[in-house]
Amino acid sequence: MKIKTLFSGLLCMLVLASCVSTKSTLKNVDDNAPDLVLTKNNVFQITEYSKDPKYGYDKDYPINIFYKTTKNDSINQPRFFNALAGPNGEKIFFKKLENCCPFPSKKSEYGAALLEVYEVKWVGQKKPVKLYINIYEKSVLMVPVGFRLKQF
Repeated sequence: MKIKTLFSGLLCMLVLASCVSTKSTLKNVDDNAPDLVLTKNNVFQITEYSKDPKYGYDKDYPINIFYKTTKNDSINQPRFFNALAGPNGEKIFFKKLENCCPFPSKKSEYGAALLEVYEVKWVGQKKPVKLYINIYEKSVLMVPVGFRLKQF
């Protein structure tokens, strides 16, 4: 089992290294952004709405939910999505579809990282949306165009 795990890790590093340019295409990384803050409802405190229609919808403008201080790479996604509602306050539903879009990152132990792609739906919606999430980098966390903050 250890050999299989080691082989899988080496294969992953090789694939990432071969697919990643040395220059990142991400446009919205800000290492000086404030740390993420949790509310009493265990969701992120978000105070800004993005005016950029690419924010979250384009792989070069992902939603950056840096996780390194939590030591858990899957805890911040629900903290982000559970803070949001549909355009008229509808409850949203989200699920991870895939990883994609390798990019160089000094915050990954492999020197490269992948974005996560999530499908987001709400009742009455005609077509689900896809949002790109980056767990490795930081920026100011905002509400993407077409969403609003959930009322608690």
